Amino acid sequence: MKTAASKARRAKGDRSRQAILEVAVHLASVEGLDGLTIGRLASETGMSKSGLFAHFGSKEDLQLATVDAARSIFIEKVIRPAFEAKKGLPRLRRLCEIWFDYAENHVFRGGCFFAAASAEFDSRPGRVRDRIAEIMKEWLEVLRWAIVDAQEAGQFDLKMDAIQLAFEINALEIGANWALQLFGDKQAFTRARTAVLERLRSRATSRISAPPSLVVKRRSKARTAPQTGR
Repeated sequence: MKTAASKARRAKGDRSRQAILEVAVHLASVEGLDGLTIGRLASETGMSKSGLFAHFGSKEDLQLATVDAARSIFIEKVIRPAFEAKKGLPRLRRLCEIWFDYAENHVFRGGCFFAAASAEFDSRPGRVRDRIAEIMKEWLEVLRWAIVDAQEAGQFDLKMDAIQLAFEINALEIGANWALQLFGDKQAFTRARTAVLERLRSRATSRISAPPSLVVKRRSKARTAPQTGR
């Protein structure tokens, strides 16, 4: 009986913690991890501070748990769907396309969680910065391995620098998120998608067609462009 009761309490605690973190990731994506306090989260969730302290003993523990919760969401929304594609160039393209969809459609309320967190903590040494850096390196490695797979499949030249291309793709993704969040530039993702496609085409051993999402956007833009008379 004691064991069953203990398991039930643990399960209830896990559900409560998960519910808290679901609020925390969205709050942090908008207000920053530094603005994520026990008090702020208590007002957002309607829970008591003491109840929150039972799950997170300190602000740093809360921040770290929030970063890891955001990582789990990123894996679920971006990595896993992309890995359903065939290894090599098809998977690399899916990784890029799904990343743009993830950020543009605000899976996190404030755009890309890790773009915001990286900018917030890049010059602040500590456990939170280290964890964010680890996760960003994981993403760069996912891109690099997809590029290497494409090289081994003969879809890219073997002499090409995979790390360089992964760096460029990530830079374009982060730049698009920045332009949307700071300027409200609704064309930022179309521009970034086009730039990524051009980079892939310039390195590919065979022709690459534009993804359907980009073709639709181009057609829509063409239809709405002002007509000038002669």
